[in-house]
Amino acid sequence: MAKLHAEGTKKQPHQCGKLPFLIRKDGSWLYKGSVIRRKPMVCLFASALRRAADGIFWLRTPVEEGTIEVEDAPFVVTELNWRGTGREQTLCFRTNVDAVITAGPEYPLRTQWDVPLDACDSATPPYLTVRAGEGPLPVEARISRPVWYELAALAEPGCYCGQPCLGVWSGGVFFPLARAPRGCPDANIPDCDDDTP
Repeated sequence: MAKLHAEGTKKQPHQCGKLPFLIRKDGSWLYKGSVIRRKPMVCLFASALRRAADGIFWLRTPVEEGTIEVEDAPFVVTELNWRGTGREQTLCFRTNVDAVITAGPEYPLRTQWDVPLDACDSATPPYLTVRAGEGPLPVEARISRPVWYELAALAEPGCYCGQPCLGVWSGGVFFPLARAPRGCPDANIPDCDDDTP
C-alpha cells in the first residue's frame, strides 16, 4: 500500500514551454544556436524525444519537458544493410544516432511514390518510422540521398493500391518507391487487378 501511495504521488516533470533546441534537416542538434558536437549527448537527447498527437516534438525527461523545433524529421538514415531477395528480403537501416531499425509492418517506409521514375531525383526522399508517436504521426528518420539511391537499386516491379510501381520488400511488406515506367516491355510489371503487391 505504501508503494502504491508513493507511485500515486510521483512528481510530474517540470513544464518548460519551448526549449532552445533545434534539430536541422541534416540531423544536427543545436542548443541556443550552437551545434552539439558530442554524439553521446545527442543520442541521450534523442532517446528522450517524443511526438505529441498534434505532431509537435517534445523532449521529455523524468525531471522536465518542453517542446523543441524540428526542421524536417528529427533523424537521418545514414546506412542500409540488406539480406535476401524478393518477399524474403530484409532491409536494416542505421540512423545518425546509431538506432538500428528493420523496415516492416511496425516500422514502415513512407514514400512519395506516385511520381515517374525519372522524377525521383527531385521527389521527397522516403522516411522510415523510428518509433510511434502519441497520435497518428510517428517519429521518423529521413532517408539520406546515398541510401535512397541504394534503395532504388534494389527496386523491383510490384503493385500498390492497384497501381503498377517499383518498390522494395522488407519484413514481408512491399513498399512502393516510384511509378512503373510505361511502355517498357522489359520492365516485367505484374498485373495489378487487385491491391496485392
